[in-house]
Amino acid sequence: MALDDLTDVGGMQTTFLTTHWSLIQTVTDGTDQDRQHALIELLLKRYWKPVYCYLRRRGLPNEEAKDLTQGFFHDVVLGHNLFEKAEPSKGRFRSFLIMALKRYLITAREKETAQKRIPRGKRISLETVDEAQLHHACTQVTPEDAFNYAWISALLERVVEEVRAGCCRDGKSVHWHVFRERVLDPIMERKAPPSMHELCHKYGIPNETKASNMIVTIKRRFGTTLRKHLRDSVASEDEVDDELREMMRFLPRIAQDGA
Repeated sequence: MALDDLTDVGGMQTTFLTTHWSLIQTVTDGTDQDRQHALIELLLKRYWKPVYCYLRRRGLPNEEAKDLTQGFFHDVVLGHNLFEKAEPSKGRFRSFLIMALKRYLITAREKETAQKRIPRGKRISLETVDEAQLHHACTQVTPEDAFNYAWISALLERVVEEVRAGCCRDGKSVHWHVFRERVLDPIMERKAPPSMHELCHKYGIPNETKASNMIVTIKRRFGTTLRKHLRDSVASEDEVDDELREMMRFLPRIAQDGA
């Protein structure tokens, strides 16, 4: 089962909304172990790097931060302690996760290292940590912003890939390339966008009006996809706009980091 394809868990007749808060509720209430495992793995995939960045910004060296990241997910997330304390009414899931992480650090400092406490064979598989990629997030901002920076960066990567794949699937590859070169790359790479004339010539688009309409089409798709992903981490639709405003604080920094 793909971790990002959980809308049909349990079959087409039991489709559920896969927001992070509803994932928590499913794990808490459910008895299907395979489903619980898949849902927990999704949380691990989405949040281990933000947790690691938070710990680095708290001043922990690389290896200790990785060990404590392992310990947090092993003891708190996989141990279901996180789910027992979940309160969707408190808003953002990532804010709830940060509070759980702060509580974990208080107790973890009083115990042995996470490396020693986790049984062999039960350590969580994490991607290789790219020190160069995470350097800015771990050294230039508060621990909370380091967490949010890593979360938003990963979110944007997922949105970009989903929109790109959808454009290719729907026969709108040229739409995507025009949008990427005119809108996305200039933001993320801090470079001047090509002129509409250049794009029309490059992709054989009959006129600039047509090219502009293509960009608008993908902008709308990008916005819809972004809102869908943001909706996964808040308790209500009303909070999506708050999340978008929060993201605006980080976009310039993300763009600079990617340059």
